[in-house]
Amino acid sequence: MSESAIRTRIAPSPTGDPHVGTAYVALFNYCFARKHGGQFILRIEDTDTARSSRQSEEAILSSLRWLGLAWDEGPEVGGPCGPYRQSERAELYRRTAGQLLEAGHAFRCFCKPDRLARMREEQKAAGKRPGYDGQCLSLSDSEVQSRLGHSEPFVIRMKVPREGTCVIQDLLRGNIEIAWDTVDMQVLLKADAMPTYHLANVVDDHAMGITHILRGEEWINSAPKHKLLYEYLGWSMPVLCHLPLLRNPDKSKLSKRKNPTSLLFYKRMGYLPEALLNYLGLMAWSMPNGEEKFSLNAMVQEFSLERISLGGPVFDLRKLDWLNGRWIREDLDDDQFAERVRQWALNERWALNERFLKQWGPLVRSRIAVLSDLGPLLAPFFSGIISITPELLLDGKLDRNAVSTGLALALDRIENVEWNKDEIEKMLRDVAAEMGAKLRDALRPFYVAITGSAVSVPLFDAMEILGRDLCRARLRHAREVLKH
Repeated sequence: MSESAIRTRIAPSPTGDPHVGTAYVALFNYCFARKHGGQFILRIEDTDTARSSRQSEEAILSSLRWLGLAWDEGPEVGGPCGPYRQSERAELYRRTAGQLLEAGHAFRCFCKPDRLARMREEQKAAGKRPGYDGQCLSLSDSEVQSRLGHSEPFVIRMKVPREGTCVIQDLLRGNIEIAWDTVDMQVLLKADAMPTYHLANVVDDHAMGITHILRGEEWINSAPKHKLLYEYLGWSMPVLCHLPLLRNPDKSKLSKRKNPTSLLFYKRMGYLPEALLNYLGLMAWSMPNGEEKFSLNAMVQEFSLERISLGGPVFDLRKLDWLNGRWIREDLDDDQFAERVRQWALNERWALNERFLKQWGPLVRSRIAVLSDLGPLLAPFFSGIISITPELLLDGKLDRNAVSTGLALALDRIENVEWNKDEIEKMLRDVAAEMGAKLRDALRPFYVAITGSAVSVPLFDAMEILGRDLCRARLRHAREVLKH
Protein backbone atom coordinates (compact mmCIF):
# COMPACT_ATOMS: atom_id res chain seq x y z
CA MET A 1 0.00 0.00 0.00
CA SER A 2 1.41 3.41 -0.93
CA GLU A 3 1.64 6.08 1.76
CA SER A 4 -0.68 8.34 -0.25
CA ALA A 5 -3.41 5.73 0.16
CA ILE A 6 -3.50 6.08 3.94
CA ARG A 7 -6.90 7.15 5.23
CA THR A 8 -7.73 7.71 8.90
CA ARG A 9 -10.93 8.89 10.55
CA ILE A 10 -12.52 10.28 13.67
CA ALA A 11 -16.13 9.28 14.33
CA PRO A 12 -17.66 11.17 17.28
CA SER A 13 -21.22 10.70 18.50
CA PRO A 14 -23.23 13.94 18.82
CA THR A 15 -24.79 13.01 22.15
CA GLY A 16 -23.37 15.70 24.42
CA ASP A 17 -20.59 18.25 24.74
CA PRO A 18 -17.51 17.76 22.54
CA HIS A 19 -15.13 15.68 24.63
CA VAL A 20 -11.43 16.39 25.07
CA GLY A 21 -10.85 12.67 24.43
CA THR A 22 -12.34 13.12 20.95
CA ALA A 23 -9.79 15.83 20.23
CA TYR A 24 -7.00 13.61 21.57
CA VAL A 25 -7.87 10.73 19.24
CA ALA A 26 -8.55 13.12 16.35
CA LEU A 27 -5.10 14.69 16.82
CA PHE A 28 -3.27 11.38 16.44
CA ASN A 29 -5.34 10.35 13.41
CA TYR A 30 -4.74 13.77 11.86
CA CYS A 31 -0.98 13.66 12.44
CA PHE A 32 -0.61 10.12 11.09
CA ALA A 33 -2.55 10.97 7.93
CA ARG A 34 -0.75 14.26 7.32
CA LYS A 35 2.69 12.73 7.99
CA HIS A 36 2.11 10.21 5.19
CA GLY A 37 0.29 12.47 2.76
CA GLY A 38 -3.02 10.71 3.35
CA GLN A 39 -6.57 11.82 4.12
CA PHE A 40 -8.26 12.51 7.44
CA ILE A 41 -12.03 11.89 7.45
CA LEU A 42 -14.67 13.00 9.92
CA ARG A 43 -17.82 10.89 10.28
CA ILE A 44 -20.76 11.59 12.59
CA GLU A 45 -22.04 8.45 14.33
CA ASP A 46 -25.59 9.57 15.09
CA THR A 47 -27.50 6.28 15.08
CA ASP A 48 -28.55 6.87 18.70
CA THR A 49 -31.56 8.83 17.53
CA ALA A 50 -32.87 9.46 21.05
CA ARG A 51 -29.71 11.21 22.26
CA SER A 52 -28.15 12.64 19.10
CA SER A 53 -28.70 16.28 18.20
CA ARG A 54 -27.56 18.69 15.51
CA GLN A 55 -26.67 21.17 18.27
CA SER A 56 -24.18 18.68 19.69
CA GLU A 57 -22.87 17.93 16.20
CA GLU A 58 -22.24 21.60 15.51
CA ALA A 59 -20.45 21.97 18.84
CA ILE A 60 -18.15 19.06 17.89
CA LEU A 61 -17.41 20.47 14.45
CA SER A 62 -16.80 24.02 15.67
CA SER A 63 -14.56 22.79 18.50
CA LEU A 64 -12.38 20.73 16.16
CA ARG A 65 -12.18 23.68 13.76
CA TRP A 66 -11.16 25.93 16.68
CA LEU A 67 -8.33 23.51 17.45
CA GLY A 68 -7.16 23.61 13.83
CA LEU A 69 -7.90 19.97 12.98
CA ALA A 70 -9.25 20.29 9.45
CA TRP A 71 -10.74 17.20 7.82
CA ASP A 72 -10.51 16.33 4.12
CA GLU A 73 -13.93 14.68 3.93
CA GLY A 74 -16.97 14.92 6.15
CA PRO A 75 -20.01 17.01 7.03
CA GLU A 76 -19.90 20.53 5.56
CA VAL A 77 -16.93 19.47 3.42
CA GLY A 78 -18.36 16.58 1.41
CA GLY A 79 -16.30 13.99 -0.42
CA PRO A 80 -16.60 10.89 -2.60
CA CYS A 81 -17.70 8.56 0.23
CA GLY A 82 -20.64 10.50 1.62
CA PRO A 83 -22.98 10.97 3.21
CA TYR A 84 -20.89 11.37 6.34
CA ARG A 85 -23.70 11.10 8.88
CA GLN A 86 -24.66 7.55 9.76
CA SER A 87 -28.32 8.49 10.08
CA GLU A 88 -28.25 9.11 6.32
CA ARG A 89 -26.71 5.70 5.54
CA ALA A 90 -29.32 3.44 7.16
CA GLU A 91 -30.20 1.52 4.00
CA LEU A 92 -26.58 0.42 3.59
CA TYR A 93 -26.57 -1.08 7.09
CA ARG A 94 -29.88 -2.86 6.59
CA ARG A 95 -28.67 -4.34 3.33
CA THR A 96 -25.45 -5.56 4.95
CA ALA A 97 -27.35 -7.10 7.88
CA GLY A 98 -29.52 -8.91 5.36
CA GLN A 99 -26.42 -10.32 3.67
CA LEU A 100 -25.15 -11.62 7.01
CA LEU A 101 -28.52 -13.27 7.71
CA GLU A 102 -28.64 -14.88 4.30
CA ALA A 103 -25.10 -16.22 4.67
CA GLY A 104 -25.89 -17.70 8.09
CA HIS A 105 -23.53 -15.39 9.97
CA ALA A 106 -26.31 -13.66 11.90
CA PHE A 107 -29.71 -14.55 13.35
CA ARG A 108 -32.94 -12.89 14.43
CA CYS A 109 -33.41 -12.57 18.17
CA PHE A 110 -36.96 -12.14 19.47
CA CYS A 111 -36.08 -11.99 23.17
CA LYS A 112 -37.97 -9.37 25.12
CA PRO A 113 -36.05 -6.73 27.14
CA ASP A 114 -37.36 -8.07 30.45
CA ARG A 115 -36.10 -11.57 29.64
CA LEU A 116 -32.67 -10.20 28.74
CA ALA A 117 -32.55 -8.19 31.96
CA ARG A 118 -33.37 -11.28 34.06
CA MET A 119 -30.79 -13.30 32.17
CA ARG A 120 -28.04 -10.76 32.94
CA GLU A 121 -28.97 -10.56 36.61
CA GLU A 122 -28.87 -14.36 36.90
CA GLN A 123 -25.49 -14.45 35.18
CA LYS A 124 -24.09 -11.83 37.53
CA ALA A 125 -25.49 -13.65 40.57
CA ALA A 126 -23.78 -16.83 39.37
CA GLY A 127 -20.49 -15.01 38.92
CA LYS A 128 -20.61 -15.37 35.13
CA ARG A 129 -19.76 -12.80 32.47
CA PRO A 130 -23.00 -11.15 31.26
CA GLY A 131 -23.77 -11.99 27.65
CA TYR A 132 -26.48 -13.30 25.37
CA ASP A 133 -27.21 -16.99 26.08
CA GLY A 134 -28.08 -17.93 22.49
CA GLN A 135 -31.73 -18.82 23.09
CA CYS A 136 -32.90 -17.67 19.63
CA LEU A 137 -29.89 -19.13 17.88
CA SER A 138 -31.60 -22.53 17.71
CA LEU A 139 -34.99 -21.36 16.41
CA SER A 140 -36.13 -23.30 13.35
CA ASP A 141 -36.84 -21.51 10.08
CA SER A 142 -40.55 -22.27 10.46
CA GLU A 143 -40.67 -20.74 13.95
CA VAL A 144 -38.82 -17.65 12.76
CA GLN A 145 -41.27 -17.23 9.88
CA SER A 146 -44.21 -17.74 12.23
CA ARG A 147 -42.98 -15.00 14.56
CA LEU A 148 -42.34 -12.70 11.64
CA GLY A 149 -45.87 -13.41 10.45
CA HIS A 150 -47.16 -12.24 13.82
CA SER A 151 -45.05 -9.05 13.52
CA GLU A 152 -42.99 -9.84 16.60
CA PRO A 153 -40.21 -7.29 17.05
CA PHE A 154 -36.66 -8.59 16.71
CA VAL A 155 -33.05 -7.56 16.57
CA ILE A 156 -30.34 -9.08 14.40
CA ARG A 157 -27.36 -10.56 16.28
CA MET A 158 -24.07 -11.82 14.94
CA LYS A 159 -22.96 -15.41 15.43
CA VAL A 160 -19.77 -15.76 17.44
CA PRO A 161 -17.64 -18.90 17.88
CA ARG A 162 -17.74 -20.38 21.37
CA GLU A 163 -14.36 -22.12 21.18
CA GLY A 164 -10.84 -21.02 20.43
CA THR A 165 -9.07 -17.67 20.58
CA CYS A 166 -9.22 -14.55 18.46
CA VAL A 167 -5.85 -12.94 17.73
CA ILE A 168 -5.92 -9.19 17.15
CA GLN A 169 -2.90 -7.54 15.59
CA ASP A 170 -2.19 -4.10 17.04
CA LEU A 171 0.51 -1.74 15.80
CA LEU A 172 1.49 -0.72 19.33
CA ARG A 173 0.76 -3.83 21.35
CA GLY A 174 1.57 -6.68 18.99
CA ASN A 175 -0.76 -9.69 19.06
CA ILE A 176 -3.65 -9.52 21.53
CA GLU A 177 -5.40 -12.81 22.31
CA ILE A 178 -9.06 -12.82 23.38
CA ALA A 179 -11.01 -16.03 23.98
CA TRP A 180 -14.09 -16.30 21.77
CA ASP A 181 -16.27 -17.46 24.65
CA THR A 182 -15.83 -14.02 26.24
CA VAL A 183 -17.20 -12.24 23.15
CA ASP A 184 -20.92 -11.45 23.21
CA MET A 185 -23.28 -12.23 20.33
CA GLN A 186 -23.53 -8.55 19.51
CA VAL A 187 -26.74 -6.91 18.31
CA LEU A 188 -26.03 -5.57 14.83
CA LEU A 189 -29.40 -4.13 13.88
CA LYS A 190 -31.81 -2.86 16.53
CA ALA A 191 -35.57 -3.36 16.54
CA ASP A 192 -36.02 0.06 14.92
CA ALA A 193 -33.79 -1.14 12.04
CA MET A 194 -31.01 1.24 13.08
CA PRO A 195 -27.52 -0.25 13.40
CA THR A 196 -25.45 -0.51 16.53
CA TYR A 197 -22.01 1.06 16.61
CA HIS A 198 -20.34 -2.21 15.69
CA LEU A 199 -22.10 -2.86 12.39
CA ALA A 200 -22.11 0.77 11.27
CA ASN A 201 -18.46 1.17 12.20
CA VAL A 202 -17.32 -1.78 10.11
CA VAL A 203 -19.56 -0.99 7.13
CA ASP A 204 -18.52 2.66 7.02
CA ASP A 205 -14.81 2.06 7.52
CA HIS A 206 -14.89 -0.35 4.59
CA ALA A 207 -17.03 1.87 2.38
CA MET A 208 -14.88 4.92 3.12
CA GLY A 209 -11.62 3.10 2.46
CA ILE A 210 -10.21 3.59 5.96
CA THR A 211 -6.78 1.95 6.12
CA HIS A 212 -5.72 2.66 9.70
CA ILE A 213 -7.90 2.95 12.81
CA LEU A 214 -6.32 4.83 15.71
CA ARG A 215 -8.75 4.69 18.63
CA GLY A 216 -8.81 4.45 22.41
CA GLU A 217 -7.80 1.26 24.15
CA GLU A 218 -11.33 0.86 25.55
CA TRP A 219 -12.24 -0.57 22.12
CA ILE A 220 -9.80 -3.49 22.33
CA ASN A 221 -12.49 -5.87 23.58
CA SER A 222 -14.69 -4.94 20.61
CA ALA A 223 -11.98 -5.76 18.10
CA PRO A 224 -12.90 -9.50 17.83
CA LYS A 225 -16.46 -8.59 16.83
CA HIS A 226 -15.18 -6.25 14.18
CA LYS A 227 -12.61 -8.72 12.91
CA LEU A 228 -15.30 -11.39 12.63
CA LEU A 229 -17.57 -9.05 10.66
CA TYR A 230 -14.77 -8.28 8.22
CA GLU A 231 -14.21 -12.00 7.75
CA TYR A 232 -17.93 -12.72 7.33
CA LEU A 233 -18.23 -9.99 4.70
CA GLY A 234 -15.02 -10.90 2.88
CA TRP A 235 -13.41 -7.53 3.45
CA SER A 236 -9.85 -6.60 4.43
CA MET A 237 -9.62 -5.23 7.96
CA PRO A 238 -7.89 -1.86 8.54
CA VAL A 239 -4.74 -1.78 10.62
CA LEU A 240 -5.55 -1.28 14.31
CA CYS A 241 -3.73 0.97 16.76
CA HIS A 242 -5.21 1.37 20.24
CA LEU A 243 -4.11 4.55 22.01
CA PRO A 244 -3.70 4.73 25.80
CA LEU A 245 -6.65 6.22 27.68
CA LEU A 246 -6.50 9.70 29.17
CA ARG A 247 -6.73 9.38 32.95
CA ASN A 248 -7.60 11.40 36.02
CA PRO A 249 -4.85 11.98 38.61
CA ASP A 250 -6.13 8.91 40.50
CA LYS A 251 -5.46 6.84 37.32
CA SER A 252 -9.17 6.29 36.63
CA LYS A 253 -10.51 6.93 33.13
CA LEU A 254 -10.83 10.67 32.45
CA SER A 255 -14.36 11.66 33.43
CA LYS A 256 -16.29 14.88 33.83
CA ARG A 257 -17.02 13.98 37.45
CA LYS A 258 -13.34 14.45 38.28
CA ASN A 259 -11.98 16.70 35.52
CA PRO A 260 -13.40 19.18 33.01
CA THR A 261 -13.77 17.11 29.82
CA SER A 262 -15.70 19.41 27.49
CA LEU A 263 -13.75 21.28 24.82
CA LEU A 264 -16.24 24.11 25.34
CA PHE A 265 -14.89 24.51 28.88
CA TYR A 266 -11.30 24.96 27.71
CA LYS A 267 -12.34 27.42 25.03
CA ARG A 268 -14.44 29.36 27.53
CA MET A 269 -11.58 29.43 30.05
CA GLY A 270 -9.28 31.10 27.53
CA TYR A 271 -6.84 28.32 26.73
CA LEU A 272 -5.07 28.76 23.41
CA PRO A 273 -5.99 26.02 20.91
CA GLU A 274 -2.30 25.58 20.07
CA ALA A 275 -1.50 24.92 23.72
CA LEU A 276 -4.36 22.46 24.20
CA LEU A 277 -3.35 20.47 21.10
CA ASN A 278 0.27 20.58 22.26
CA TYR A 279 -0.76 19.17 25.64
CA LEU A 280 -2.93 16.44 24.13
CA GLY A 281 0.03 15.42 21.98
CA LEU A 282 2.20 15.16 25.10
CA MET A 283 -0.31 12.77 26.63
CA ALA A 284 1.02 9.83 24.63
CA TRP A 285 3.83 11.10 22.43
CA SER A 286 7.07 13.05 22.61
CA MET A 287 9.34 15.00 20.29
CA PRO A 288 12.69 13.34 19.47
CA ASN A 289 14.56 16.22 21.15
CA GLY A 290 12.44 16.00 24.31
CA GLU A 291 11.00 19.53 23.93
CA GLU A 292 7.57 19.71 25.55
CA LYS A 293 6.34 22.76 23.67
CA PHE A 294 5.68 22.16 19.97
CA SER A 295 3.28 23.25 17.24
CA LEU A 296 0.85 21.07 15.34
CA ASN A 297 3.00 21.35 12.21
CA ALA A 298 6.08 20.29 14.15
CA MET A 299 4.22 17.29 15.57
CA VAL A 300 3.16 16.27 12.06
CA GLN A 301 6.72 16.55 10.73
CA GLU A 302 8.19 14.44 13.53
CA PHE A 303 5.25 12.08 14.04
CA SER A 304 5.79 8.34 14.27
CA LEU A 305 3.70 5.67 15.93
CA GLU A 306 6.82 4.21 17.48
CA ARG A 307 7.09 7.23 19.79
CA ILE A 308 3.65 6.62 21.33
CA SER A 309 3.91 5.57 24.97
CA LEU A 310 1.45 3.01 26.33
CA GLY A 311 1.60 4.32 29.90
CA GLY A 312 -1.63 5.77 31.27
CA PRO A 313 -1.32 9.50 30.55
CA VAL A 314 -2.59 11.68 33.41
CA PHE A 315 -4.52 14.78 32.41
CA ASP A 316 -3.15 17.41 34.79
CA LEU A 317 -4.67 20.90 34.58
CA ARG A 318 -1.65 22.43 36.31
CA LYS A 319 0.64 21.14 33.57
CA LEU A 320 -1.78 22.45 30.92
CA ASP A 321 -1.80 25.86 32.64
CA TRP A 322 2.01 25.91 32.64
CA LEU A 323 2.14 25.03 28.94
CA ASN A 324 -0.56 27.53 28.01
CA GLY A 325 1.38 30.22 29.88
CA ARG A 326 4.48 29.43 27.82
CA TRP A 327 2.51 29.81 24.61
CA ILE A 328 1.16 33.18 25.73
CA ARG A 329 4.58 34.48 26.82
CA GLU A 330 6.73 33.02 24.06
CA ASP A 331 4.56 33.09 20.94
CA LEU A 332 2.38 36.19 21.23
CA ASP A 333 3.68 39.73 20.90
CA ASP A 334 1.66 42.62 22.31
CA ASP A 335 -0.50 43.01 19.22
CA GLN A 336 -1.12 39.27 18.90
CA PHE A 337 -1.98 39.03 22.58
CA ALA A 338 -4.50 41.86 22.25
CA GLU A 339 -6.06 40.14 19.23
CA ARG A 340 -6.37 36.81 21.08
CA VAL A 341 -8.07 38.56 23.99
CA ARG A 342 -10.40 40.29 21.56
CA GLN A 343 -11.27 36.99 19.89
CA TRP A 344 -11.86 35.29 23.22
CA ALA A 345 -13.78 38.02 25.05
CA LEU A 346 -15.39 40.06 22.30
CA ASN A 347 -16.31 37.63 19.53
CA GLU A 348 -17.40 34.50 21.32
CA ARG A 349 -20.41 33.51 23.39
CA TRP A 350 -19.38 35.81 26.24
CA ALA A 351 -19.02 38.77 23.93
CA LEU A 352 -19.96 42.33 24.81
CA ASN A 353 -22.41 42.27 21.95
CA GLU A 354 -26.10 42.90 21.73
CA ARG A 355 -27.08 39.35 22.64
CA PHE A 356 -24.87 39.23 25.71
CA LEU A 357 -25.89 42.69 26.83
CA LYS A 358 -29.51 41.66 26.66
CA GLN A 359 -28.76 38.55 28.72
CA TRP A 360 -27.09 40.16 31.70
CA GLY A 361 -28.47 43.69 31.42
CA PRO A 362 -31.79 42.87 33.15
CA LEU A 363 -29.91 41.01 35.89
CA VAL A 364 -27.76 43.95 36.95
CA ARG A 365 -29.61 47.15 35.99
CA SER A 366 -31.61 47.32 39.21
CA ARG A 367 -28.52 46.58 41.32
CA ILE A 368 -26.24 49.47 40.37
CA ALA A 369 -26.02 53.20 41.09
CA VAL A 370 -23.26 54.02 38.62
CA LEU A 371 -21.99 52.08 35.62
CA SER A 372 -18.70 51.31 37.34
CA ASP A 373 -20.67 49.16 39.78
CA LEU A 374 -20.94 46.65 36.92
CA GLY A 375 -17.41 45.35 37.56
CA PRO A 376 -18.02 43.17 40.64
CA LEU A 377 -21.42 42.02 39.39
CA LEU A 378 -20.13 40.94 36.00
CA ALA A 379 -16.87 39.42 37.23
CA PRO A 380 -18.39 35.89 37.49
CA PHE A 381 -19.34 36.01 33.79
CA PHE A 382 -15.75 36.69 32.70
CA SER A 383 -13.98 34.46 35.23
CA GLY A 384 -13.09 30.79 35.14
CA ILE A 385 -12.74 29.05 38.50
CA ILE A 386 -13.49 31.73 41.07
CA SER A 387 -11.75 32.16 44.42
CA ILE A 388 -13.93 31.17 47.38
CA THR A 389 -13.30 30.05 50.97
CA PRO A 390 -14.91 27.48 53.26
CA GLU A 391 -16.04 30.38 55.45
CA LEU A 392 -18.01 31.90 52.58
CA LEU A 393 -19.66 28.58 51.71
CA LEU A 394 -20.58 27.94 55.34
CA ASP A 395 -21.77 31.48 56.17
CA GLY A 396 -25.38 30.36 56.43
CA LYS A 397 -27.61 27.99 58.35
CA LEU A 398 -26.25 24.74 56.87
CA ASP A 399 -23.29 22.87 58.31
CA ARG A 400 -20.34 21.55 56.31
CA ASN A 401 -21.88 18.13 55.74
CA ALA A 402 -25.16 19.55 54.53
CA VAL A 403 -23.49 21.98 52.11
CA SER A 404 -21.28 19.21 50.72
CA THR A 405 -24.30 16.95 50.32
CA GLY A 406 -26.21 19.65 48.44
CA LEU A 407 -23.32 20.25 46.04
CA ALA A 408 -22.94 16.50 45.47
CA LEU A 409 -26.66 16.12 44.71
CA ALA A 410 -26.53 18.95 42.19
CA LEU A 411 -23.44 17.49 40.51
CA ASP A 412 -25.21 14.14 40.20
CA ARG A 413 -28.21 15.74 38.50
CA ILE A 414 -26.57 18.44 36.39
CA GLU A 415 -26.05 16.18 33.37
CA ASN A 416 -29.74 15.42 32.94
CA VAL A 417 -31.07 18.97 33.15
CA GLU A 418 -32.25 20.86 30.09
CA TRP A 419 -30.12 23.96 30.44
CA ASN A 420 -32.51 26.84 31.02
CA LYS A 421 -33.29 28.79 34.18
CA ASP A 422 -36.65 27.11 34.79
CA GLU A 423 -35.20 23.60 34.72
CA ILE A 424 -32.19 24.70 36.75
CA GLU A 425 -34.52 26.13 39.37
CA LYS A 426 -36.52 22.90 39.44
CA MET A 427 -33.33 20.87 39.92
CA LEU A 428 -32.15 23.00 42.84
CA ARG A 429 -35.58 22.99 44.43
CA ASP A 430 -35.49 19.19 44.25
CA VAL A 431 -32.03 19.22 45.83
CA ALA A 432 -33.28 21.41 48.68
CA ALA A 433 -36.26 19.10 49.22
CA GLU A 434 -34.04 16.02 49.32
CA MET A 435 -31.79 17.75 51.84
CA GLY A 436 -34.82 18.65 53.96
CA ALA A 437 -33.69 22.29 53.94
CA LYS A 438 -35.50 25.54 53.24
CA LEU A 439 -34.86 26.75 49.69
CA ARG A 440 -33.23 30.02 50.84
CA ASP A 441 -30.81 28.16 53.10
CA ALA A 442 -30.02 25.51 50.49
CA LEU A 443 -29.35 28.07 47.73
CA ARG A 444 -26.97 30.30 49.70
CA PRO A 445 -23.86 28.12 49.16
CA PHE A 446 -24.80 27.77 45.49
CA TYR A 447 -24.70 31.55 45.11
CA VAL A 448 -21.21 31.49 46.58
CA ALA A 449 -20.05 28.54 44.47
CA ILE A 450 -21.38 30.00 41.20
CA THR A 451 -20.92 33.77 41.63
CA GLY A 452 -18.40 34.06 44.46
CA SER A 453 -20.82 35.94 46.70
CA ALA A 454 -23.96 35.21 48.69
CA VAL A 455 -25.44 38.45 47.33
CA SER A 456 -25.22 38.67 43.56
CA VAL A 457 -27.22 38.46 40.36
CA PRO A 458 -30.15 35.99 40.23
CA LEU A 459 -28.70 32.49 40.55
CA PHE A 460 -30.80 30.58 38.02
CA ASP A 461 -30.32 33.22 35.31
CA ALA A 462 -26.60 33.35 36.01
CA MET A 463 -26.26 29.57 35.73
CA GLU A 464 -28.10 29.55 32.41
CA ILE A 465 -25.79 32.22 30.97
CA LEU A 466 -22.60 30.67 32.36
CA GLY A 467 -23.43 27.26 30.87
CA ARG A 468 -23.35 23.70 32.14
CA ASP A 469 -19.58 23.18 31.78
CA LEU A 470 -18.50 26.13 33.89
CA CYS A 471 -21.21 25.59 36.51
CA ARG A 472 -20.14 21.96 36.86
CA ALA A 473 -16.52 23.02 37.29
CA ARG A 474 -17.40 25.67 39.90
CA LEU A 475 -19.58 23.29 41.91
CA ARG A 476 -16.82 20.68 41.87
CA HIS A 477 -14.33 23.35 42.99
CA ALA A 478 -16.63 24.33 45.86
CA ARG A 479 -16.72 20.72 47.08
CA GLU A 480 -12.92 20.59 47.01
CA VAL A 481 -12.71 23.86 48.95
CA LEU A 482 -14.92 22.37 51.68
CA LYS A 483 -12.44 19.55 52.21
CA HIS A 484 -9.79 21.96 53.49
